[in-house]
Amino acid sequence: MKKIDLYIFKKFVGTFSFSILLFTAVAVIIDLSEKIDGFVTKNISIDKIIFEYYLNFIPFILTLLSPLFVFIAVIFFTSRMASNSEFIALLSSGVSFYRLLLPYFFAAAIFSGLILYANHFLVPNSNKERLAFEGQYIYGHGRQITRNVNMQIDKGVFMYIDNFTGRDSTGYKFALEKFEDGELKSKLRADRILWDNENQNWEIRNYTIRVFHDDYEELIFGQSMDTVLNFTPRDLSKSMHLREEMNTTELREYIDIEVMRGSDNVSFYEVELYRRTADAFTVFIMTLIGFSIASRKIRGGMGMHIVIGLGLSAAYIIFIRFSTTFSTNGDLPSILGVWIPNLIFGLLAIVLMIRAPK
Repeated sequence: MKKIDLYIFKKFVGTFSFSILLFTAVAVIIDLSEKIDGFVTKNISIDKIIFEYYLNFIPFILTLLSPLFVFIAVIFFTSRMASNSEFIALLSSGVSFYRLLLPYFFAAAIFSGLILYANHFLVPNSNKERLAFEGQYIYGHGRQITRNVNMQIDKGVFMYIDNFTGRDSTGYKFALEKFEDGELKSKLRADRILWDNENQNWEIRNYTIRVFHDDYEELIFGQSMDTVLNFTPRDLSKSMHLREEMNTTELREYIDIEVMRGSDNVSFYEVELYRRTADAFTVFIMTLIGFSIASRKIRGGMGMHIVIGLGLSAAYIIFIRFSTTFSTNGDLPSILGVWIPNLIFGLLAIVLMIRAPK
C-alpha cells in the first residue's frame, strides 16, 4: 500500500505544482503586458521590475489561487485514475475506499501548512514591497492626498483633518473634540498638524482651544505645541490595502487599537485576519469534494468532472463574497462570515463522500 500512497501523493503534488506554476506564468505575462508601457515610460530598470515587483507578486498570486488549483488538480488526476479503472482495481484488491484518502490528505496537509504560513507572514511582507512599487511607479499613489478624515481616536475623543499628504506627513485644517457623557468639553482647531517621526509625536501649529466650563468658556491660543495623539500617519491612509500589508501579529495589534477607538471599520480587518486561516482549511474541503466527485467513473469522463468542479468552485466563491459582505456591512460576526462557507461546503464534502460509490 505504501507504493500506492506514494503514487497518489506524487500525482497530486505533480499535477498541482504544474497547473499552478503554469497559470502563475500566464498571470505574470498578462500582468507584464498590461504594465510594460508604464515600465518603459518611467524608465524602470529590469532589476527593479523583477526583484521589487514580480518577486513579490508571485507569492501573492500563488497563495490566492492555491485552494482553487488544489481542487482542479484533484479533479484532474483522480478523474484520469477513475477513467483508467485504477480505483476499481484497488477496491477489488480489498483496499478500503476511505483508506485511499490518506495520501490525498497528507498532500493537502502540506499545502495547507504552506498556505497558512504564507497568508499570515510571507504574503503580507511581500505585499508591502509590491504595493509600494505599484504606488510609486504604476498607480502614482506615492504622493496621494487623503481628504476629509474623521476618526474616533479614543473614548469620547474625535478628530478631523481636511486633507493629509503622506509625502511630508502633514495635515491641514485639523480639529480635535473631547466629549464627556455626550457633552462637548473642549475643541481644538489648528491650521496644520505635522508628524515628527523621530520623536513619534505630533506638532500642532497655529491652534485655538475652546474649553467649555459650566458657566463660562475659556479660549487658549498658541503657535506650536508638541503632543502625543492616539493615531499615526498610517492610520490616516484610506488605502484598502493596509490590511494586506500587515502580518498577523501587526493586524491583531491594529484591531485592538481600532476596537479601543470605537472604529466602524474593525470588521474589515477581522475578516482579513480570519480569512488567512480559513483559506488554509479550504484545501482539505476542496480535496475531499474533488475526490468524492472524480473517483466515480461517469459518462463524459474528465470533462464532466471538470465542469462539475468549476461549478462548485464558482458557487463557493460567490458564497464567500456574500458572507463576507454581510460581515463587513451587516450584523453577522466576522468569524462566522468567513467560516460559514467552509462549514457548509465541509458538510457537502462529507455528504458527497458518504454517497460516493464504493
